[in-house]
Amino acid sequence: MRKNLYFIIISLSLTSCYTYQVKKPVDPATDNKKNAANSTSTQMKSTPVGSQIPNAQPTPIPVNIQEKLAPNKNVKIDVNGKSYKVIVDRWESDSLVAHPVHQPKKILKFHKNQINAEKIAEKRFSQPIADIITVTAYAGIGALIWYLVH
Repeated sequence: MRKNLYFIIISLSLTSCYTYQVKKPVDPATDNKKNAANSTSTQMKSTPVGSQIPNAQPTPIPVNIQEKLAPNKNVKIDVNGKSYKVIVDRWESDSLVAHPVHQPKKILKFHKNQINAEKIAEKRFSQPIADIITVTAYAGIGALIWYLVH
């Protein structure tokens, strides 16, 4: 029983509520489709059948890597197939100067063409993980009290 309790306590103390999540860009084409769906019923009543507006192909939004990787951001980047967890220091022309998360003295430099812009993940607080840890801690405390009472 004690080994299981120690294992649970250690595993909860090592769990982090922060995760690296890829920020999905807001696609104006989907917003336009939602607005168009609401307005098509009113347009159908007012316009003749032959003069409908054809659906336009959505164009991909260009991603500016320098805006995504602002100084002092804690991010996970993919460079030539290898993943790095870094804190951004600055941009020197077209090169990113950063250091690994727990090694501030080590300096890494990457050209912006080497970085995969679609896999840039920011470190963010994860509410579901925090909720799971909280419920587990409360259940453990409840079980401990029940064990002590009986």
